[in-house]
Amino acid sequence: VQLQASGGGLVQAGGSLRLSCAASGRTFRSYAMGWFRQAPGKEREFVAAISWSGISTYYADSVKGRFTISRDNAKNTVYLLMNSLKPDDTAVYYCAAHYSFGDTYFITPDTYDYWGQGTLVTVSS
Repeated sequence: VQLQASGGGLVQAGGSLRLSCAASGRTFRSYAMGWFRQAPGKEREFVAAISWSGISTYYADSVKGRFTISRDNAKNTVYLLMNSLKPDDTAVYYCAAHYSFGDTYFITPDTYDYWGQGTLVTVSS
């Protein structure tokens, strides 16, 4: 599976962005997906995850209520809608995929098998 993240950019605090992650391959619907982010000088951290069917999602406390993860298996794409953005959300955002037999989500980076190249989100104050 190859992943291509897009949609990052510069936005003012309080604004919104929608990130997309397009996946290659015909088995996308078998993969649980996740979004992670890495700010300068910090470790990569979990943001949101979704099961292969989309029925189960999970969020980091720092983004809960502001971010929404979703997926369209017909388009081989997972999305991250980010509202009420804060300067602390500034980071490179990565999407990741994990082949999953169960319809569940995963929050540990080491679980994921494939990673996209990252897209930069900058939130100005």
